[in-house]
Amino acid sequence: MKRLVLACALVVATVITASQFSLSQQAPASGLSFFITSAGSGDGANLGGLAGADAHCQKLATAAGSTGRTWRAYLSASPSGNQPAVNARDRIGRGPWQNAKSVVVATNVDDLHSDKNKLSKENSITEKGATVNGRGDSPNTHDILTGSDMNGRLPMGATNCNNWTSNGDGAANVGHHDRQGGGDNPTSWNAAHASRGCGQANLVATGGAGLFYCFAQ
Repeated sequence: MKRLVLACALVVATVITASQFSLSQQAPASGLSFFITSAGSGDGANLGGLAGADAHCQKLATAAGSTGRTWRAYLSASPSGNQPAVNARDRIGRGPWQNAKSVVVATNVDDLHSDKNKLSKENSITEKGATVNGRGDSPNTHDILTGSDMNGRLPMGATNCNNWTSNGDGAANVGHHDRQGGGDNPTSWNAAHASRGCGQANLVATGGAGLFYCFAQ
């Protein structure tokens, strides 16, 4: 009888522990409002334009358990047809933003583009809460697509891989999520240097994988 009681208690404890673990894994998603995509398009900087990039953010966030929020990719785009230029900083909402581990990385747009933000290899993580490889890791995927300057605006003359529809010639600014490396601004999270092309192989060769930042409005 005692063995039966102990066995039942063990089963109950196991179920409770498993439930608590499951909840702890899912809990961060309720407040999730910032992440680096766990995967890119697989086609270099061809993200399907801003709309395609936004949809990718939305899909990944939903899969991670975050619902009821509108997600936007942190990307700038050049004027096209009747469409004016788009600045990444103007499309991501007001903040604050927190990662999958409930760390607030910035309180508002100005804070995000200042030295006071909390963006780093430890805090700039995926929607799943995973760390993104940085300089010194194999493979190094610290180049994050932004097409922006350090203030989150479209750089003068930038075409950003035909506004995120090209996997061939062209270039786009990338940031270093781990805040280290080479380039004009090696510690910049959003404008470290330009890519050496728009294809997947070009991005990989310079330390990227076609990943980008997503923010909830």
